[in-house]
Amino acid sequence: MILLRLSVVVLAVVLWLPGCSFDEDAFWPSLTGDDPAGDDRAGAPPPPQTAAATLPPPGTAASTPGGGAQSPAGPVATGTTFGGPPPLGTGSFEPEGVTPGSPTGTFVGKKVVELRDELSRLQDSISMHNRELQTLRAKVVQDSQRFHGTLAAINARLQVGTTPGNPILVQQYNSSLADLDRMAADIAELNKLATSVTGDSTMSAFLSESTRAAFQVAGAVDEDHRQLAILQDEVDRTVVLIERLLQELTEDIRRQTNYVATERSNLNLLSSGIKTGEIYGASLINQAMVSAGGLPAGLPSRGGVVSTAGRRPLVVIRFDRQNVPYQQALYNAVSQVLDRRPNATFDLVAVAPGAGGAARVALNTNRARRNAEGVLRSLIEMGLPPTRVALSAQTNLQARANEVHLYVR
Repeated sequence: MILLRLSVVVLAVVLWLPGCSFDEDAFWPSLTGDDPAGDDRAGAPPPPQTAAATLPPPGTAASTPGGGAQSPAGPVATGTTFGGPPPLGTGSFEPEGVTPGSPTGTFVGKKVVELRDELSRLQDSISMHNRELQTLRAKVVQDSQRFHGTLAAINARLQVGTTPGNPILVQQYNSSLADLDRMAADIAELNKLATSVTGDSTMSAFLSESTRAAFQVAGAVDEDHRQLAILQDEVDRTVVLIERLLQELTEDIRRQTNYVATERSNLNLLSSGIKTGEIYGASLINQAMVSAGGLPAGLPSRGGVVSTAGRRPLVVIRFDRQNVPYQQALYNAVSQVLDRRPNATFDLVAVAPGAGGAARVALNTNRARRNAEGVLRSLIEMGLPPTRVALSAQTNLQARANEVHLYVR
């Protein structure tokens, strides 16, 4: 029943969200770890309201006896958005060959023969590297398909629900890690190939300069210059071919490196989903990077006091019972913020009840801090860098249970 109410309310949130700005006083509803259908601090359940009635209008901040916004919302089932592998280059770089020539008996003629032999060896090297590239590309595709097949099986099981720490999913997760390691090894092979092609590029530049210099050598006949002109054209075409090969190879390496790094971050979050038996989505930092085009500026964590006056929390987690299932709702809230504000930073505040004497307050404060540290660990497992979250603590005389509030800066 609770999950049904959560889903109804979150549907209203999704419909309302596109029309609101990200002013801190106009955020969509907070998420709570308790039953969203009732407010246990009020002592009695509130009268029934529609989902739309629980949403405050933009530009206003709802207040509650606890000092913070307590609008209901809940988890939304979202699939893990593992995208496919980035496209590889499709070019094939096969040299056209070297035009044969006849010796003239001059010094320049002998030099032409030497340069032609060197160009032939260079083109043989390019052909070999081209075959290596095509073989590596096929291996990358094969490893990537196996990797995504394993991920699809894991996500399909998580989508329909499963037990926490399902050993079948753990085994599949370890298999996907091995596949990702193989893809990283493929990138290392591509890097080695790029180093070899760079050597070809150096050799082609030397041949180009030597061919041009041969035109200035005295004692040549017309046939020498005719053969030199043909050789120079073939050297220039070979130089262009190597440049294209190196450029496409470099692009393949860059895309695959970023892809593997992104998938490692997503696998960290998938590991958390397997532990809890829930499905989340892509790593939060990957979402921010895709939207912003790079890593945002960091925010150093601190243990001081954060002013929350007039600010409405994005998420409120009330730890009034054991094992509050807040992770899915937390992920959904933060990921939606990052969709709108990729550079967003957060204040994570541990709120402890301020009543009951100094000893009781100290005990509650320590518990609230531990709860906040647990929430921070969950955010880090979801891919949010710790430098994006500032951790602090405060007491609230009206709070009846330890809470953790998450604010957006």
